[in-house]
Amino acid sequence: MNSFWRTTLLPIVCALGLASSVSLASAADYPSRPVRWMIGFTAGGPVDTVARIMAQWLSDHFGQQFVVENRTGSGGNIAAAAGISAAPDGYTLIFVAPNNAISASLYKKLPFDFIRDTAPVASIMQLTNMLVVSNEMPVKTVQEFIDYCKANPGKISYASSGNGTSVHMSAELFKAMTKCDMLHVPYRGSAAAIPDIISNKVQLIFDNMPSALEQVRGGTLRGLGVASPQRWPGVPDIPSIAETVPGFESVGFYGISVPKGTPPEIIAKLNKAVGEALKDPKLAAKLAAVGGVPRPMSPAEFGKLVADETEKWRKVVEFAGVSVD
Repeated sequence: MNSFWRTTLLPIVCALGLASSVSLASAADYPSRPVRWMIGFTAGGPVDTVARIMAQWLSDHFGQQFVVENRTGSGGNIAAAAGISAAPDGYTLIFVAPNNAISASLYKKLPFDFIRDTAPVASIMQLTNMLVVSNEMPVKTVQEFIDYCKANPGKISYASSGNGTSVHMSAELFKAMTKCDMLHVPYRGSAAAIPDIISNKVQLIFDNMPSALEQVRGGTLRGLGVASPQRWPGVPDIPSIAETVPGFESVGFYGISVPKGTPPEIIAKLNKAVGEALKDPKLAAKLAAVGGVPRPMSPAEFGKLVADETEKWRKVVEFAGVSVD
């Protein structure tokens, strides 16, 4: 037994101890070079806006650049695939949003399983979507909008930030619950869609709060209702859609994941930093300004949230009867 220990088990134990010490050392030095953050949507959109707010804080905190890298297309799945295929060393982050939960059931041929192939890091914030319409639309309430849609079947188009996004699925859920006949026009991010909505080429969008709030406050679009069950903090003057369409809800989340296999020590270090960021009054004020509510979580809690949201949106996809090949 002693010989077996010396020749077989001892080298294995030493190797494991060395690997552990290397991992801890790399975590202690992390980050020692710039970190990429994969974003699935266009610059200037709501996801990009929040990512850049957080990336700047993390850059200042760590003394290394956290660089937002926009990889648009396929409802955020191009960015997710790029992040998942990167080395699991903490130097590639993936921005997580409802599109990642929705895509699991909406897309039939994804080359990855988001839950299986990623490790959760941290939750950033919770937010809702808002139904906004062109100022040229002759409606000022959700009920007036529903009545207008039914009086003009097939003549109303809605924009989205891409197939499989919460912007897309919020509209599909609204269609299913109100029997409104609307045509889907996907864009590579909501920022790309805004000019066409302003000009009334496309009539509406169920946009994420950061982008929608900017347009409503600027007077370029008209806000009819928020997609949370109750009125949303910061915009109490805008009713919830559920006040007109009982049961309607589309409340989302933003967070961070990394490729599966990333050292847990690095994940813990990132989670701690995000938690500190969300306690920073200046950063919290920036998130509140775009309609976000900070929502810190442990990696395990965030992983459960993503899993729960994936199941929730699977039911919505089935209810709405939509799919993307």
